[in-house]
Amino acid sequence: MRNRIRALRQGPADFLHRIVADEIQDRLAEVNRRFNDIAVVTGWPDFWRAVLPGARIVSDDPVLDLPEGAHDLVIHAMALHWAEDPVGQIAQCARALHPDGLFIATCPGGRTLHELRDSLTRAEVEVAGGLSPRVLPMGEIRDLGALLPRAGLALPVADQIAQTVSYRNLFHLARDLRAMGEGNALAQRLRRPTRRDVLLRAAALYAENHPDPQDGTRIRATFDLVFLTGWAPDASQPKPLRPGSAKMPLAEALARVRKPE
Repeated sequence: MRNRIRALRQGPADFLHRIVADEIQDRLAEVNRRFNDIAVVTGWPDFWRAVLPGARIVSDDPVLDLPEGAHDLVIHAMALHWAEDPVGQIAQCARALHPDGLFIATCPGGRTLHELRDSLTRAEVEVAGGLSPRVLPMGEIRDLGALLPRAGLALPVADQIAQTVSYRNLFHLARDLRAMGEGNALAQRLRRPTRRDVLLRAAALYAENHPDPQDGTRIRATFDLVFLTGWAPDASQPKPLRPGSAKMPLAEALARVRKPE
């Protein structure tokens, strides 16, 4: 919360939210359904209220203000990576859905900010002889996708898109992260300002090891955006066939497919 308040004072950097919003709109356009009772769980209410006018905007508190069975679409927008109990967050969203209602979550994951993590780690070990948590651990797409069935959702799908962003240097990246509300909020983070020589060495390592391939005087930063999709269970949904109900062995079916004409 402290990071978000500071970001709002600074003037938030919302380009990741805009990318995510466009992706979600594209995905919804592919679903042959009109959604009328939409809820959005987010820490950035003003942005998402403008994207989806009329949607119920819900703060990403540990206990979500979502009535049971009240919505046909629940979007968890760019907040799941900060949740202490991500399965609990998804399960609460699932309970808020009508039968056959749609859940979509999106958050950074995978190799997000791996360049920053690498540079800060190497600089701190080299200069200060120690190490402190600086970049939030990111969930892998396989692990995040596995949360959907655990939360009671059917037909789970997980995918991701990678965004590479160019910055002048590490300090401009850090300024943007603060403006996103994505500064270091880890419980075990360093509780005093980082030494200047550590930061300067990290900036040098970043420029040396992770230059922007289009402009070697700049650096690149990777953001992997993970999208999770699941449906509230309903009798109308496709069901897997019973084990043993296939009409021919798999090997025979594959042989027929591969047989030349």
